Amino acid sequence: MVSLPQDRRDRLAAYVELLLSANRSVNLTAARTPEAVWEHIEDSLTVAPYIAKGELVDVGSGGGFPAIPLAIVCEVRVTLIEAVAKKAAFLRSALTELGLEGEILVGRAETIAHEAAYRERFATATARAVASAPAVLEFTLPLLRVGGRAVLQRGRMGEVELRAVEAASPMLGGGPPVETALEGEHRLLVIEKLAMTPVRFPRRVGVPQRKPLCFT
Repeated sequence: MVSLPQDRRDRLAAYVELLLSANRSVNLTAARTPEAVWEHIEDSLTVAPYIAKGELVDVGSGGGFPAIPLAIVCEVRVTLIEAVAKKAAFLRSALTELGLEGEILVGRAETIAHEAAYRERFATATARAVASAPAVLEFTLPLLRVGGRAVLQRGRMGEVELRAVEAASPMLGGGPPVETALEGEHRLLVIEKLAMTPVRFPRRVGVPQRKPLCFT
């Protein structure tokens, strides 16, 4: 764990307790011990050096990784997109309990990214491995303002998936993807938003997963 002020460590510890307590009744994470949750927090904080100045949006937030640890440590306002109502309820409660500034959106990124209030708005978009990398790009890049940055947490990607990301990114207004190797199989994929996303993206709910751009 990077060195942090005590008040931020205390808030992270409070988040660990909230998550483990809620996880008994709602399937938020596979982590079942404080040690396992802290490992997820450390993994989340690998994103911190890439956070741009401004608001952050997280797609498929689940139990709150990486957005809640980033909100605590980087003091950034977060918008969390979660399709499962029970998980969204936990996230809303966690933001309140931890005194964090943010908003919970219950729904799918494919729909929310077409809403004027959220499209082309955010400085940073994050997502863990919720779908193939081209699909996650299609979820996140429309939410970013020009000059913003998508920071995607991935495992090791094959050559075909990497080529698909390289081809799909400019279709969505993104620049060349930059892959950073972390510990073990963990990777960060960083894409700058260079131009506005064409209005046809993202495609309707379910299509980005079933038919990822440039990925066959």
